Amino acid sequence: MTEIPHGLIKGVVLRRYDWTERLFSLFVEAPISAYQAGQFTKLALPDGYGDWVRRAYSIVNNPKQTEGHQQMEFLIIADESGELSPRLKALNSGDEIFVGKEASGFMTINEMPEGVEDLWLLSTGTAIGPFISILETPLLESRFKNIVLVHAVRTQSELIYQERIQQLINRYNKRFHYVPIVSREHVTGTLCGRIPTLLLSREIENRAKCQLSKTRSFLYLCGNPNMVKDTSDALKELGFNKHLRRKPGQFSSENYW
Repeated sequence: MTEIPHGLIKGVVLRRYDWTERLFSLFVEAPISAYQAGQFTKLALPDGYGDWVRRAYSIVNNPKQTEGHQQMEFLIIADESGELSPRLKALNSGDEIFVGKEASGFMTINEMPEGVEDLWLLSTGTAIGPFISILETPLLESRFKNIVLVHAVRTQSELIYQERIQQLINRYNKRFHYVPIVSREHVTGTLCGRIPTLLLSREIENRAKCQLSKTRSFLYLCGNPNMVKDTSDALKELGFNKHLRRKPGQFSSENYW
């Protein structure tokens, strides 16, 4: 086998769970370093020609879970034209996989400004993964009065993690507000459309029964680049500013592509 590149370590697939034909969760165990909820690391496989194919994926589970931080879940969409995701889709229990030893990313609880009362998590597709990790943080409810999870997908079958979301509803009680959005089907109990449009029309706020505020709210955006750009533009139109360490604002984002 080709020498393992610096920064990668050997792991093993524990199991694979298929949500749909293309959408799946890969459960992996590897001796990675400690990470924060919301961060991502790389998955990699040798390409058979002396090189490696690697891609970044967010870690779905919270590092404080009872199984420990070295057992990880990754939510992946298999792209038929992709170099890595179809091969990851073919992995099963016991198969070898390689994982980035150090996780990265600034979409974490520690990066949120102090004094925030309402946390808004806006996601599309598989980008709900890091938000599940954040939401399962112990004692998170002691920091926020309201937590809003928005998940936009194309079809109802992609509205996954319903059991975990119900557990979050039970845990946070009336503080937690789940807003599912389906763009290509009309599904009872969901909004229809795109996040930027539904923000500007205030439909997301109405469904969440929580009002966006420049003084109380902080938003994380995670999804494909078009969603992040258009949602950022919509928030700026509503008077919100991008959050920077040197200049605090009301929203921050991470492209998930």
